[in-house]
Amino acid sequence: MLRNDAANDEIAVLQRSEGLAAEVRRLRTELRKCEARLVELDRLAHWDPLLDLPNRRSFLSSLDQLVARVKRYGGTAALIFVDVDGLKAINDSFGHDAGDKALIEVARLLKSSVREADLVSRISGDEFGILLEHADELSAWQTALRITETCDDYHSFCIAGICLPLTVAAGVAVIRSDDSPEKVLKRADQEMYRIKGIGRVAINFGRVP
Repeated sequence: MLRNDAANDEIAVLQRSEGLAAEVRRLRTELRKCEARLVELDRLAHWDPLLDLPNRRSFLSSLDQLVARVKRYGGTAALIFVDVDGLKAINDSFGHDAGDKALIEVARLLKSSVREADLVSRISGDEFGILLEHADELSAWQTALRITETCDDYHSFCIAGICLPLTVAAGVAVIRSDDSPEKVLKRADQEMYRIKGIGRVAINFGRVP
């Protein structure tokens, strides 16, 4: 009788152990799912799903890090602020779906105009920011010129057999050792509006002779 009781106790212990092991496996699986979900939520919080680009939050974080590197290590870096012209006309005439397609095309053109290491981000509805590390003022303006020329060569966005102009204006701000992300972004934005008023990017650091 005692032998049977001991055997029953062993079986009960094994069953509890197996149950605990199964519960541990289940909890580990749930933990992995939660971790994967957190990673996906973090990605969505920093990513523009329409254009497959970093969003404003991600851009500002990257800009902050780039400013910090320039302050600590020196070197050269710049920000290009890009504004899309003609998007409102597309949205008004054909709806926001067409506007989205136009933005997707602009994002493609921007990425094709810069180096692989350069960061292209969407920072608002029709505005983009591009971070150039190891780029001085001249090379940054050359990149801005290449961007505007690439979009000018593309010239227009066509839908339903109608083509509307789709161009960009680009302004450059070189990152200085005493800068803050806010100052850099403001200067690039101001340069973009100055260039938009001029109507072209001059290679002499954006200045018209």
